[in-house]
Amino acid sequence: MTAAACINGAAGSYETWPYKENTAPQRKESEHDMNIIQTDALTKFYGASRGISNINLAVPEGDFFGFIGPNGAGKSTTIRTLLGLIAPTGGSAEIFGKEIKKQRNEILADIGYMPSEATFYRNMKVREVIQYSAALRGKRCDGEAEELCKRLELDTEKKIGALSLGNRKKVSIVCALQHKPKLCIFDEPTSGLDPLMQREFYAVLEERNAQGTTIFLSSHVLSEVQRYCKHAAVIRQGELLVSDSIANLGQAHAKRVSLRGVDAPPALDGIKDIKVCGDTVNFLYSGKPEVLLQALATLPLADVNIAEPDLEEIFLHYYQAD
Repeated sequence: MTAAACINGAAGSYETWPYKENTAPQRKESEHDMNIIQTDALTKFYGASRGISNINLAVPEGDFFGFIGPNGAGKSTTIRTLLGLIAPTGGSAEIFGKEIKKQRNEILADIGYMPSEATFYRNMKVREVIQYSAALRGKRCDGEAEELCKRLELDTEKKIGALSLGNRKKVSIVCALQHKPKLCIFDEPTSGLDPLMQREFYAVLEERNAQGTTIFLSSHVLSEVQRYCKHAAVIRQGELLVSDSIANLGQAHAKRVSLRGVDAPPALDGIKDIKVCGDTVNFLYSGKPEVLLQALATLPLADVNIAEPDLEEIFLHYYQAD
């Protein structure tokens, strides 16, 4: 049976497609320290237009890795280049220790990919699309697909054309996860999902990660990265700015200062992100603590609070242009 025949065939035609038993990914001790994704100066230009430039990225096996940046930063370009959907202009990359251009088919067999915008055949039913996705991999994933659809509250008898954005996202999630890949790559996965479904989606990812699956999550929703990821990289204008553990990225020299009783911060260097609301002033301060305390002692303050900034504020520092 050809792929075209499978697209146009009835649901029952999938039964004749060759399939292999679906097994969960097993973490090998010899590969424990291997980087699942490794890039060396990976570059992609669209003619004279910037795509990504000299991306050096390392994602360890078994990690829950956040790839974050504002819209247009180069997140999707990086992912599409890694998957071989577009050819790099320069540099190199490996997934599972295999070169992305020479061993693309071997690599894709063990990847579950969810694009930011998935397009399906509108006249196919949900269960047909899910079965077709499994059939293209030569696998049968009925049990896992059924469980995922149940958890995501996805009606498999509806046609794709009748689904909302959120439900189309659910179809994409099931197609990406049903074959239990070693590496899951999600590009802006939660847009369109309601908060309860977002929570269930991440519960599934945490379970898979605990089993040894590597999760690579591209997102501009910083709270998601802070809550679920172990490591993260920040990309801006096509360049990788920083890559580290979430704990290390959260260690900032700046402090969030809140003053009540004044309408302006003290005149000091190192103050930014000033917010004034009535008789309260908030700002970030990155100077010497003793200088700040000396300045505050001269002000008619009703109250003062000095705290660590949240992770979102720290990441926004990387987002802002110099």
